[in-house]
Amino acid sequence: MREFTVKFHLEDDMEEMKVQKLSPDDFERVTEGETRHLFDLDTNIGFFVFFDAEDSDGNMSYLSLRYEEDEEDPSECYRFELKDFYEFIALYLNDLEFGDEVMAEQEEEEIYSPIQHLAHLLFHVAEEGKTVEV
Repeated sequence: MREFTVKFHLEDDMEEMKVQKLSPDDFERVTEGETRHLFDLDTNIGFFVFFDAEDSDGNMSYLSLRYEEDEEDPSECYRFELKDFYEFIALYLNDLEFGDEVMAEQEEEEIYSPIQHLAHLLFHVAEEGKTVEV
């Protein structure tokens, strides 16, 4: 498990984020207990599956698997701090409400939605994570 720091653009309105990249062995260890799938997101940089997991000692982890193109196995597994994971969930849930409200407006102009913002933040995570070896 290797920790790295993700820095965002000023206009992203996000503080630096500490992220851990897990090896397959790390993944097995932190998911020995229960896992709970929360949501997934298909982006132009991969398919992300978000879930929480419990290890054999009852410690919680907040994770995302990233799948590239048509691969069956994930290319990366990221572990987030709860506060950052919560931000991702909030953006995802806000987009559900946001989409209903702006359907008519969107035809007139391109609107930057919460889900697009989430995808942009994940782009930063994936870019920083590329250089991290586990």
